[in-house]
Amino acid sequence: MMLEKQGLYLPEFEHDNCGAGFICNLKGEKSNKIIHKALQILEKLEHRGAVSSDGKTGDGAGILIDIPHKFFKAVCEFDLPENGEYAVSNVFLPPSSNQRQYCREVLEQHFIKAGLSVIGWRDVPRNSNVLGSIARKTEPFVSQIFVEKGEGIIDSRTFNLKLFLARKKAEHEIEASKLSERNFFYLPSLSTRTLIYKGLLVPQDINLYFTELSDPRLITKLALVHQRFSTNTFPTWDLAQPFRYMCHNGEINTLRGNISRMSSREELMHSEFFGEETKDLFPIVLKGKSDSACMDMVVELLLITGRSLPEVMMMLIPEAWEKNTGMPEEKKAFYNYNSCLMEPWDGPASIPFTDGHYIGAVLDRNGLRPSRYSVTKDGYVIMSSEIGVIDISPENVLLHGRLEPGKMFLVDMEEGRIVEDQEIKDKIVAQHPYSKWIESNMVHLADIPAKKGSIRHEEEPLKLRELVFGYTKEDMETLIRPMAQTAKEPIGSMGSDTPIAVLSEKPQLIYNYFKQLFAQVTNPPLDGIREELVTDISLTLGSDYNLFDIAPDHCRKLKIQNPIISKHDLDKIKNYKDNPDFRVTTIPMLYKVDKGYNELESELESMVEKASACIDEGYNIIILSDRNVDATNAPIPALLACSYVNHALHLLRKRSKVSLIIESAEPREVHHFALLFGFGASAINPYIVNEIVLNQVEDNTIKDLDYLSAIKNYNKAVGKGVLKVMNKIGISTLNSYRGSQLFECIGINTETINKYFPNTPTRIQGIGLVEIEKEIRLRHERAYGKRPGQTELEIGGEYRWR
Repeated sequence: MMLEKQGLYLPEFEHDNCGAGFICNLKGEKSNKIIHKALQILEKLEHRGAVSSDGKTGDGAGILIDIPHKFFKAVCEFDLPENGEYAVSNVFLPPSSNQRQYCREVLEQHFIKAGLSVIGWRDVPRNSNVLGSIARKTEPFVSQIFVEKGEGIIDSRTFNLKLFLARKKAEHEIEASKLSERNFFYLPSLSTRTLIYKGLLVPQDINLYFTELSDPRLITKLALVHQRFSTNTFPTWDLAQPFRYMCHNGEINTLRGNISRMSSREELMHSEFFGEETKDLFPIVLKGKSDSACMDMVVELLLITGRSLPEVMMMLIPEAWEKNTGMPEEKKAFYNYNSCLMEPWDGPASIPFTDGHYIGAVLDRNGLRPSRYSVTKDGYVIMSSEIGVIDISPENVLLHGRLEPGKMFLVDMEEGRIVEDQEIKDKIVAQHPYSKWIESNMVHLADIPAKKGSIRHEEEPLKLRELVFGYTKEDMETLIRPMAQTAKEPIGSMGSDTPIAVLSEKPQLIYNYFKQLFAQVTNPPLDGIREELVTDISLTLGSDYNLFDIAPDHCRKLKIQNPIISKHDLDKIKNYKDNPDFRVTTIPMLYKVDKGYNELESELESMVEKASACIDEGYNIIILSDRNVDATNAPIPALLACSYVNHALHLLRKRSKVSLIIESAEPREVHHFALLFGFGASAINPYIVNEIVLNQVEDNTIKDLDYLSAIKNYNKAVGKGVLKVMNKIGISTLNSYRGSQLFECIGINTETINKYFPNTPTRIQGIGLVEIEKEIRLRHERAYGKRPGQTELEIGGEYRWR
């Protein structure tokens, strides 16, 4: 029920920032008292939510409880099997009766095709008078569907897998239909353990709207509650929380990259259970959902692969393990292994979760959201965004505590005890020999012996190539030299009085048309200097594998500690023949300049075709290179090529089989590198910068350093700069930042953006591929035009007037 793209509103910016909590009884005693106390928690968190102008429509609130079996036995007009032998869900349906009936029939048909039996439907009693006028306009009809195991289905795992498949098929069919009210259709849950009541409500109205929540026969041993504050969004019924397995207080800053890479993984997914029907699960992440909803869908998928809920949370919200010298090696190996499967869903987050067996919460690696818990002597555990949400007499308090960064708080409801963070993780880490898998399969670039070779190996003079790629004296003196000398970004004054790229009279590099997004609203930026221990810029190269498998293949990767690499490092990758897991090839980023715009467009298409063919031949590392520029061949902008190949391979369902390395003379500023990583690059070699640094060492402009040390300094400075860019948007790891496209465009038209930079906001129009090619040609003509002797670099004027 989310709004479509309109005006300046973009649905991909849906985020939540909220209040969340849970209460459970350690002894497993069920009562309506727990629901009452959970709703008290929700009311105490009302200040963390928002209310619309009518004073009654909230951003969303909800409660998750155990399936109330005895209550359903009493109120349903049909017989129910034993508790745990059937599944139930509230179902949001279209208001109009004919469309509602269609949705019911589609859902029932898919359950029957899956070999399940629909026991019956029950309309949920509701009091719509408590709704605000805004919520009432989009109010769905709410029913409950009851489904039981079919013949031959004995174990609960098979039952849950069939429920998942049938629900996914129904969702996709109704979404693809032409129903005018299809967006009303939604199943908040479909489980043998839990049930969710939620909507566009304020907390005090939940039990007034869902009247049965006040029925003393409705009992539970646990309850998870959530009050939504949608930070950049329009509230809708389906985006109210909790979701099926979790609720979320925070923001997932890496969402766009997470969704894109999750979609890419679908091409490799295969389940022995689902067989050919595996493809019917896709897309795993439905379009138009909030960051929390998307994460919940991934949690659900990982659970059906056989992983436990605590393990899934460790995969998606890992601790800061990379630089933690005190962490046991086995645990580090677990996180290292899983970083090859799944990048962190990064951002400030406190995430309460439950599957009915476990209930708990996990905090992001930076600890940027509050999570407080209390345990009482009479057996209750309460966790919330803050303390004091339930009145507890001091003599009844067993302990108070807070969740620490990266830690997990867990209650095992079947064993009736709190499980310590170390115990949970030690048990999960011991499931497989992760250290052995890493040692046997992962290759580190630093461990590959280097072969001596010259940095200079092109026939064209460096000065001509500098002109072609738009270098200025400022680039040499203000950017490159200080970075190579000190291993730090140069410091300058704030502000910029130069024209934006689209208004400039000078030819511009395509990077200048993009601006970095930064943390806003409730989303704090990070301090990468003081919080260095929680940050990491390492990346891996190589193929991805089937997410359904837990096997050593996943860590068959080439790990690079700093993905801004020298020519020597790139040569090591190109010439590495010792391991058949890595096959490397190069695709040129060049076009015949005299043939103009049509040739540029044609070469971009050709690059995609070549990349696709290389993947089919088994290559899993592709280098996009603009070397060998000359009087005939001009460079294709590296960002344009990287983004287009990245997205085109995604559409061809081949992206997860390959890593992209950029070998380009263009990037020299931190912003350039950040853009290339943001649009899908896994490593970058700025080869002309390497040559410039070598010259500066030889002419003693860079003092007291050999050229390898100077290049290492430059790469380190860029790495620090990229980290700073990531930190501004609240992201800790480059693995999460890669492919996240956290940029907006100013001055490139929508047609060009949609084709070459999909999903990038461009709020004003501007130039297209014709003008981009013209700017390339103007730079090329300065070097190879009618007056080739004019090889003096321009001053620049970006950082100083003259």
